[in-house]
Parts: sequence; C-alpha cells; structure tokens
Amino acid sequence: MNKQSHQQYIELYEQFAEVLAAHSVPVMNDRRGEAFSAFCKQGFPSRKEERYKYTDIQALFAPDYGLNLQRLDVPFQPEELFHCEVPNLSTLLFYVVNDTLSPLSSIPSSLPQGVFIGSMKQFAAEQPEILRKHYGRLAPVATDSLVALNTMLAQDGLVVYIPRGVRLEKTIQVVNLLKANVPLMVCRRVLIIVEEQAEAKILFCDHALEDVQFLTSEVMEAYVGENASLEIYSLEETHQKNIRVSNTYVEQQQSSRLNHQSITLHNGQTRNTFEVLLNGAGAECWLGGGVIADKQQRVDNNTLITHRVPHCESHELYKYVLNEQSTGAFAGRVLVEKDAQKTVSQETNQNLCMTPEARMYTQPMLEIYADDVKCSHGSTVGQLNEAALFYMQQRGISLAEAKLLLQTAFIGEVIDQVPLAPLRDRLRYLVDQRFRGQLNHCEGCKLCK
Repeated sequence: MNKQSHQQYIELYEQFAEVLAAHSVPVMNDRRGEAFSAFCKQGFPSRKEERYKYTDIQALFAPDYGLNLQRLDVPFQPEELFHCEVPNLSTLLFYVVNDTLSPLSSIPSSLPQGVFIGSMKQFAAEQPEILRKHYGRLAPVATDSLVALNTMLAQDGLVVYIPRGVRLEKTIQVVNLLKANVPLMVCRRVLIIVEEQAEAKILFCDHALEDVQFLTSEVMEAYVGENASLEIYSLEETHQKNIRVSNTYVEQQQSSRLNHQSITLHNGQTRNTFEVLLNGAGAECWLGGGVIADKQQRVDNNTLITHRVPHCESHELYKYVLNEQSTGAFAGRVLVEKDAQKTVSQETNQNLCMTPEARMYTQPMLEIYADDVKCSHGSTVGQLNEAALFYMQQRGISLAEAKLLLQTAFIGEVIDQVPLAPLRDRLRYLVDQRFRGQLNHCEGCKLCK
C-alpha cells in the first residue's frame, strides 16, 4: 500500500473535517465518519486487486491537488461563454462548474409538478426524508475506497427526482465544466430517483476549459422504480491532462428499463465503474460504451450486472478503437444468483488496435448459479479487415478514407443503441470529426475562438 498517496487525504480530512461539514448538509455529513474510517482501513486499491488491475489508482491520486473546500465562487458565467448543444434536441440545460451547480442554471416553470432538478443542499431543505432514504445506500463505502473518499470529501451534489407517474418529455442535459488555473481535484455527487411508472432521459457532457491537470472523483447513484424508464448518456470530451474516476450504481425494480451509454472521445486517463442490480422481475438493462483513444490516453471500463430475481435481461456492448500508444481495458462480470431463473444476458467487447504499440486488455466474465438461463459472452481484439480495405480502394476510396469509414462504422454500432435520434446523429458527427483529427474543442465554446 502506498502510504503517501492516501495519507495526504487522511491528513486533509482530519484538518478540515469541520470546514467540510460547515459547507454541506446533515445527510451528507452523517456518512462522513463511516467513510473516513473505511478509507483509513482500506487505503487506495493496488493493481493486485482484481477490479483495479488495469489502472494504477494510487498513482492517479498521488499528486497534491487543490480542493475548493471553502466553496469559493468561480468567476465564470458558463451560460454566456460555453454552449454544448445537440441540434434538434430540446433539453433542460444545467451547468456544473467543477463540483457546483451553477446558480445561473434556470429551472423552467413548465416542469411537471413534483419534479426536482437541482443541488443536494436545496433538495435536503425541500425533501429531507427522500434524500436520507436514498443517499449513500447503493454506493459501497465499506468495500470501495474510491467511494469512501468521495463520500468523505463531497460537499454538495446534483439531484434529479422524478415522482411517480411523471414522464419528463425533455432531456435533461448536464454540462460538467472543469475550470481552474492550478491542478484541481473535484468531488462530484449525483443522485437520480425515478419513481414508479416515471421516465427520464439525462445527458452528461464533460469538458475541461483550462490546460491544467484535473482529477474528477464522481459517484452516481440511480434508483429506477417499477415500470419506470431511465436513459443515461455520458460524453467525455476533455484533454490529456484530465483524470476521471467515476463510479455509477443503479438499482432496478420490477419491469423497469435502463439504457446507459458512455462515449469517450478525448481524455487523459479514465476509470469508469458501473454496477447494476436487477432487483425486480422483468427488468431490462442495456449498457454500452464507445472509446476512441490515441497518444498515451487510457480508458478502463469495469462493469458488474447482478441478476437477483427471475425473468430479467441484460445486454452489454463495448467497443474500443485504440491508436498510437493508447491503452484500453474492459472487465465485465455478469452475476446470476441462484434464484434468478429465466435470465437472459449477452456481453460483448470488440476492439481495434490500429498500431502495434496500442494495448487492449479484455476480461468478460459470467458467474452463474441458476440452471435455466440463456447467457453468452465474448470478446475480440484485432485490426481492420484487409479484404474490406482492398475492396474499398478498388472502388476509388483512398486508404486513409477507407480506414476512417471502417472505424466510424465500428463505433457506430454502439451509437445505434441510443434511442434519441438527434443525439444519435450528433454522436455520429462527433465520432467522424474525432477520427479526422478535427475535434479539438466543442463548437459552442467561445473561450478558444
């Protein structure tokens, strides 16, 4: 265990525990002590641990990052200087600057009654019992030190609450912006509650506005009630100095539906953990991820889907295109417990290594304790099909353009899993621009024009 990498966070908490509490809410403060004890006991995971064998967590957290513990305002107006738009997609737009919901984010008066989209502090004042019931219940502080660290240090968060029977027509778009002039660590917390027979669609877009080193620690908990539907789309478009460590936990009830798609276009180092618990019969889960990486970029997606009850379905599709000296990792585990009869599960990971220096590590896993199931898993690592390249060149397409078209089509299978047509079209455009080397910043950003 690297004492130095985690000891600084222990000392930080001991010195500033009162400051953390003073700028937060009781529900979050009530869990800090337990999280601190767990973090002291565990430290950061080493690469000897199975779930973290492909990412050196200790090294990522070793630098001495700054933190905005006093919750000082960032002098920045994102609504005036930054626009992350999807043509033809009408959204409810919110900005999170570092780890704080921008006060300029406007909540439309046309929201259905009972719907809440706002800060955890505000939700604690309006719906304290609902917050207390859900906050921290899924995220395992006792077994994952990254969750424990986030729970120790997070002071506010974003809450999306959709009450029973409400179908939110517009997509919620959350633009996460990183802004600082020194290396900065931010601790984001997200809580999503979609009650029975409710529906919500949420798009998260991550951008870094400064050429400094950022470390983002994010924990998201999502609850999907009976006959409810939740769609989550995550788009990462930052830079090589950005480190993102994200843990997402979802619990689904009877006949609920989840569609979670994650696209990484630009990054430095990314570790995504996704855990889904199918806790009600008839629940369906779709997980997907598309990764485009080059230079020395690294992306590690680690998933766990637990089938606890009968008659549930889960589907996973992750695709990577790795160029230059980039590294990708995928470890997906599907756990079918003994009572989860009639389970249907399919897990697929397909990867292209475009250069001899690119590296891909893949580990699909099935752990089945029921005897009446239909489960499959598989992975491939290879290069572009030479016959297809030859065929396209014979028809007048240059080699470079043929490679681009095949890579775009390869990632396109993930994008096809996005039901929202405007978002699907936008993602196709962004992927094409990324492969052409023309996606250097968001088109709506006025800061670098």
